[in-house]
Amino acid sequence: MQATADQLKQAHRDRTLQLPRREYSEAAIATRRSLLDQAYAVLSDPEQRKQVDETLLSTQYESDSDAITIEIDDQQLIGGLLILQELGEYELVLKIGRPYLSSGTATIKDGRFGDPRIVLSDIVLTIALACLELGREQWQQGQYESAAEALETGQELLLREGLFAGVRGEIQSDLYKLRPYRILELLALPESEANDRQHGLRLLKDMLRERGGIDGTGNDQSGLSIDDFLRFIQQLRGYLSAEEQQALFEEESRRPSAVATYLAVYSLLARGFAEHQPALIRRAKGMLSRLGSRQDVHLEQSVCALLLGQTEEASRVLELSQEYEPLAFIRENSQGAPDLLPGLCLYSERWLQDEVFPHFRDLAKREALLKEYFADEQVQAYLEELPADGEVVADWSLGERGLHRELISSVSRNGRSRSQTFVTEENLGGYRSATATLTAETAPLPAAERSAKLGSNGARTKPRSERPRNGRPRPTQSRYQAPDHDESTAPPRESRRSRWLLLLLGVAMAMGLGFLMIRALRAILSPGTPAVDPLLVQLDQPIVNLKPAEQPVSLTGEMNVALAQTAIETWLNAKKAAMGSNHDPSKLTQVLAEPKLAEWQRASDEAKRENQHIEYDHAVKVDTVEVSPTDPTQAIAKATVTEVRKYFSPGQPAETQTDRDMTVSYTLVRQDNQWRIKTWQ
Repeated sequence: MQATADQLKQAHRDRTLQLPRREYSEAAIATRRSLLDQAYAVLSDPEQRKQVDETLLSTQYESDSDAITIEIDDQQLIGGLLILQELGEYELVLKIGRPYLSSGTATIKDGRFGDPRIVLSDIVLTIALACLELGREQWQQGQYESAAEALETGQELLLREGLFAGVRGEIQSDLYKLRPYRILELLALPESEANDRQHGLRLLKDMLRERGGIDGTGNDQSGLSIDDFLRFIQQLRGYLSAEEQQALFEEESRRPSAVATYLAVYSLLARGFAEHQPALIRRAKGMLSRLGSRQDVHLEQSVCALLLGQTEEASRVLELSQEYEPLAFIRENSQGAPDLLPGLCLYSERWLQDEVFPHFRDLAKREALLKEYFADEQVQAYLEELPADGEVVADWSLGERGLHRELISSVSRNGRSRSQTFVTEENLGGYRSATATLTAETAPLPAAERSAKLGSNGARTKPRSERPRNGRPRPTQSRYQAPDHDESTAPPRESRRSRWLLLLLGVAMAMGLGFLMIRALRAILSPGTPAVDPLLVQLDQPIVNLKPAEQPVSLTGEMNVALAQTAIETWLNAKKAAMGSNHDPSKLTQVLAEPKLAEWQRASDEAKRENQHIEYDHAVKVDTVEVSPTDPTQAIAKATVTEVRKYFSPGQPAETQTDRDMTVSYTLVRQDNQWRIKTWQ
């Protein structure tokens, strides 16, 4: 109501120049223009404008929506819908327009709205576009399933009417890009929402099928690169249980896929240990053998062997590993012992606790205890029935296709941990490193050596010097066939039980000593100094490249308090980005005009060179806006601003300054139909 005659004239000109989408009929464009002309004619007449203002003032506190409606002729229906669409009143467009669709209750066949065929086409387009924009709006608000519902409604309408394939393609493109968000939202639901969570899994499997697997090169239209998709998989793992991950990744491993195989190993190990099911650990060990010919997975194989009670094999496989830091870690905590089992016990328990369990929604808060696992009588019974120590599992070739995209672990000689990785196409190690980070800060826990190493039938195994050099069974006995049992020579159950108790006692003693060593090690390390260099690539970071492209803020239209508020807030946000730690001046061009534009671009560059940055916090309220009576492209906005600045410089403590309730006068100019801030006082 504060708009001047010049402002009304400029607003009318702006709106009539901004045509709707080209898919609209000429009739729709004409009726929209006629409504704008009528509105301008009414508001340009002082007497009629006075009546409009009085009506608005009398109804601004009324809740009856009919009190603030404008009646239009039937022939102007589509023009009215178009204007509501442009104003962002998407729900209102759907409410008014749906009855006139083919499936609606109102009819357009009598011709009172115009040519029925053309009117239907324009109404369908307007509703579909309202669905599209509503979906994008809800997407930005983080309501992903609601956004998908709106988009699918528009898509189904276009399919049913057989119209506007191009718009349908836009909607489908958004649905593809929205799909990863929907998956995360659905999988994060409570277990009680089983149907919705299963829907999320189906969407995920659709993406995997279209991509050709986790490390596939197919196009699922999501816009995610292979590396981004690996990060996405890493993020969603925290929403899946161990059982869900096992089912998913075992199925994916059959493509074949090296990454899926490794993730399936994690799932089997996690479930096997947490649920005391060594059979699952044995399956994990078998899957690792598939990767063994191309990747260094000896550490994981050694852990599996340990959990299967195959201690001699665990030590032997461990010596083949090329992982320097974990080996040094294990050796350091096995000093004084005849083998590496003390350190391996600690390594295994801490690895399961810190690097395996956290990636499963049902195990994240569980404690990993070796003594509880080995104390389980069913575990003991299963391990006693296993083949002899040193069993070799048949290898299985993955083939070239499954190894097309793999990740390599980069462990330098300067002390970086396994967690430091970079993405290449060489091998799987890096992905394993990201999902199973083993840093030098994880302290060792010595464990007592088993007093007697047991074979599959409970008898002591032969000393290393008496076994064949290659560790294989002698030719007289098949490696897959357990030796015949002789009741007269088999050790009694009580004797076997006592040996298990000795093993459990050793593990318990090792745990106690280890925790003391952890405390000592952490006391020595400086808590403020990072033990390792920053990661080159972190696969456990939040999902990337999934946010809808940020749309530039629209600063068009007639200048008023609301638009001035938007312009000033846009400028303050652009200043945050330009002077922040990332020194991004790109948003300055969206809101500043010369001379302030060049001034703040230089300031951002200078701060970057000096390695300085500023963090801002703002509060702003526009008090008045005045458009120049002689030049409608210039305006003055007066605002009350509070600004808190925190300065950061190398080697200096942060300094905070605050300016409260400043009165700032902003000069705005219209350039290329966009309002910009030229200067301020």
